[in-house]
Amino acid sequence: MTKDQKDNLFSLVKSLTKSEKRQFKLYVGRLGVNSDSKFLNLFNLLDKAKGYNEASILKTGIVKKTQLANVKAHLYKQILISLKLNPSHQNVRLQIREQLDFASILYHKGLYKQSLKILDKAKELAIVNEEKNSAFEIVELEKVIESQYITRSISTRADELAIQAKELSALNVIASKLSNLSLQLYSIILKTGYVRNEKDADEITTYFNKRLPATKNKKLGFREKLWLYKAHLWYSFLMQDFLNCYKYASKWVDLFYQNPSMINLNPVFFLKGNNYLLESIFFIRNKPKFVQKLENFKATVTSPKFAKDENVSSLIFLYTNFHNINQYFIDGSFEDGLTIIPTIENELILFKDRIDPHHKLVFYYKFASLHFGAGNNKACIQYLDKIISNKTLSMREDLLCFSRVLNLVAHYEAGLDYHLETLLRSTYKFLIKMNELHEVQKEMIKFIRGLQDIYPHDLKNAFKELHKTLIAYEDHPFERRAFLYLDIISWLESKIENKPVSEIIKTKYLTKYAP
Repeated sequence: MTKDQKDNLFSLVKSLTKSEKRQFKLYVGRLGVNSDSKFLNLFNLLDKAKGYNEASILKTGIVKKTQLANVKAHLYKQILISLKLNPSHQNVRLQIREQLDFASILYHKGLYKQSLKILDKAKELAIVNEEKNSAFEIVELEKVIESQYITRSISTRADELAIQAKELSALNVIASKLSNLSLQLYSIILKTGYVRNEKDADEITTYFNKRLPATKNKKLGFREKLWLYKAHLWYSFLMQDFLNCYKYASKWVDLFYQNPSMINLNPVFFLKGNNYLLESIFFIRNKPKFVQKLENFKATVTSPKFAKDENVSSLIFLYTNFHNINQYFIDGSFEDGLTIIPTIENELILFKDRIDPHHKLVFYYKFASLHFGAGNNKACIQYLDKIISNKTLSMREDLLCFSRVLNLVAHYEAGLDYHLETLLRSTYKFLIKMNELHEVQKEMIKFIRGLQDIYPHDLKNAFKELHKTLIAYEDHPFERRAFLYLDIISWLESKIENKPVSEIIKTKYLTKYAP
């Protein structure tokens, strides 16, 4: 086995809860011959080990080097079987699959009537729970069996199954096309980012309309509607059309509340839908609506009825805390936001093995931004340094860009002049290397490049000139997103008016957005 596979086994063992470990030992101990087996001894060794070390394993003598690969493969398989049998991992999909397996066994034994009876119940369960791929597979097996198990109703039954197969196939094709489109649009965001100009917008619109299948909403089930809303949501995000983002994210979340049984069956989709809903409300700066939806989300995920596994718990932590922070950016209440940072940092330690490095650095950027807004520039710099000094992680270019720009501004605000010249050069070089800069970023480069040549008494005029240039982009359909990462306009206004940036943002919010 390869090194990655060995590491995967160790990671799987370490991911097990106490109850899952107990279940595994009960499962393998059901036969006395397993009580001293090599794979069980290896499990106990890996369970106690702090790290994976093949030499240490071989040194114990529980397994020979020539046996290790097979023993590890067997252990991995047995753990997965044990987890499958664990009640906490049972769900409708596994139940349907299990019934389909039972029906297949009965069919191959020639017990056609028994097989059809199980398939009929499994099909009903699949259709009710929107598992249409499984339902189609069941219908296909029913057709095979009916062709051999001759009854007087064969002609009627054949027509019924043919119609059912056709309807399921059509819906599966629509769902497949919509899910493909959704995934392709998401891939475009990751690769090239949001549209930057009219040409990009026209290309994306053509791409979207060409691949969007014609649908009749009344005939669509839960699954097809979910993928339809997802596709529209990603298209809207690409176009930076945040009102439509809100529209389709709302449809996505409402779809789950209209079909509550789907929440626990598809918890990840439910969580992601709420994340995008809150993100879109954040972009349109409606704090009362934001707080209301955030409270609704928290109430649902903290309910005893909401099923959680390790993956779901991690996503709840991420989305809850991202948006706990975001609410303070909407109206500039940065001081209030600082109070939640210690709690989140402590929880980050608890989730260290389940939160990827990228999301951890996103938290650091949010912490830095809160401190900057509150005027704590040195604390802001400390968090930004965790991002900028990380050379091993390839992350979103836009976040790296604004981390460096914010770092430069924070150094300037903190009066750390001895670092400024070096920072100016490194920031300028970094921004120049970026692909297809936004106009806002280009103007920032010009300003940064000329900052070291500006005399102190001319700074206010320089701020005014940059403000005059950037304000033209504040409502620009393809440039405005830059200000969501760093509200440079409000910062410039704070320098021009000699007021804290939090006061500037709060006044803007109350003027424009408060009810």
